[in-house]
Amino acid sequence: MRSRSRCAAVTAALASLLASLLATAAPARADAVGLRVSGTDIVESNGNRFVMRGVSHPHAWYTSQTRAFADIKALGANTVRVVLSGGRWPANGPSDVANVVALCKQNRLICVLENHDTTGYGEQDGARTLDDAVDYWLSLRDVLVGEEDYVVINIGNEPIGNNPVTPDWTTATSDAIKRLRAAGFDHLLMVDAPNWGQDWRFTMRDNAQTVFAADPDRNTVFSIHMYGVFDTAAEITDYLARFRAAGLPLVIGEFGFDHSDGDPDEDTIMAEAQARGVGYIGWSWSGNGGGVEYLDMVRNFDPTQLTSWGERIFNGANGIRQTSREATIYSGQAPDTAPPTAPGAPSVSDVTATGATLTWAASTDTGGSGLAGYDVHRSDGTLLGRTTAASITLTGLTPDTRYEVYVRARDGAGDRSDPSPAVAFTTAPGSRTRAPRRSTAGP
Repeated sequence: MRSRSRCAAVTAALASLLASLLATAAPARADAVGLRVSGTDIVESNGNRFVMRGVSHPHAWYTSQTRAFADIKALGANTVRVVLSGGRWPANGPSDVANVVALCKQNRLICVLENHDTTGYGEQDGARTLDDAVDYWLSLRDVLVGEEDYVVINIGNEPIGNNPVTPDWTTATSDAIKRLRAAGFDHLLMVDAPNWGQDWRFTMRDNAQTVFAADPDRNTVFSIHMYGVFDTAAEITDYLARFRAAGLPLVIGEFGFDHSDGDPDEDTIMAEAQARGVGYIGWSWSGNGGGVEYLDMVRNFDPTQLTSWGERIFNGANGIRQTSREATIYSGQAPDTAPPTAPGAPSVSDVTATGATLTWAASTDTGGSGLAGYDVHRSDGTLLGRTTAASITLTGLTPDTRYEVYVRARDGAGDRSDPSPAVAFTTAPGSRTRAPRRSTAGP
């Protein structure tokens, strides 16, 4: 994570809309090993869906802070994204990286290893190319091959800034993937967007299908970083929806609750990620500098000193404690493919012009991952609300409007129940404001 810029890209967004919606993903290779892509999901080798819930740890600059792995796990994470350097900063060599992987496994975490040397290439002095990043990964081949169940390779952090470079992001990223595959890396690969990871020119969004097709294993996940560019719910939901419509896998590889380039909408980021089964990784555990110290989740690497950002991401709504599920490679659990039972028919009460309360008989889940919550939909599929209880108070409805709604339960593995029986209600008429009556009486 480094400073980011933002500018309008309305023309580019409109021009690329059709291509984004029509793109389709190639199927995953049947012989993929370890963590792999299946449609828009990441799955483990046993087929169980895995949704990342974790944080970044700045290991490259704080190599002695190895207790962070246990502390991050203790707060509920199932993933840690580990900052590494191949030489832009003091290099993390094979023995150090092997120890990092061992610490991840010891603490039952999926290990996303990222090369930070590429950050801001073309704009930041000293930044390295994606080709340089691949050279670094090749130097680690002996300690990474065989760890495909536990390790994700994030080829290069924020690999291009805001300036044009040659080769461009699409070509450089495709070439990096092909070099790694040719060298025998069968890992799930993660690729970051350009524009300091925020993709405000939509380069990754509009060229993701080309990059995915360049991977002979069809085992690449795309990573968007959400800071000031993603300061409204509309921007967040649109970006996530474009990848879902294209059938391509996406994770939110970094995000924060504030930033010098704007105020990201972390509540929507986390809520939408949970609703869509999209992984997220917050920035970052501790040790930030350069004016973004507020992005520390704990003070001085002390897990007993959570900051407000740490409280939010670990303990808040749709946070890590509430939504994280440990990888089954550690738990030994069989994959949960059994959906919950359908909720009971909702009953309606307290209908107003803009709201209504629904209650229903709770679902049950026997698949092993546990009941995670409920989604309330209008009959056309529009999502009206989400809850973890067997009731909800809907708000923001339109006055004097008929609503027909149903409820679906979801479990921790992302399985969804059949719909409940539908129920209909009509909101009350809205209040009308009358023009003031002019008095005809004299003074």
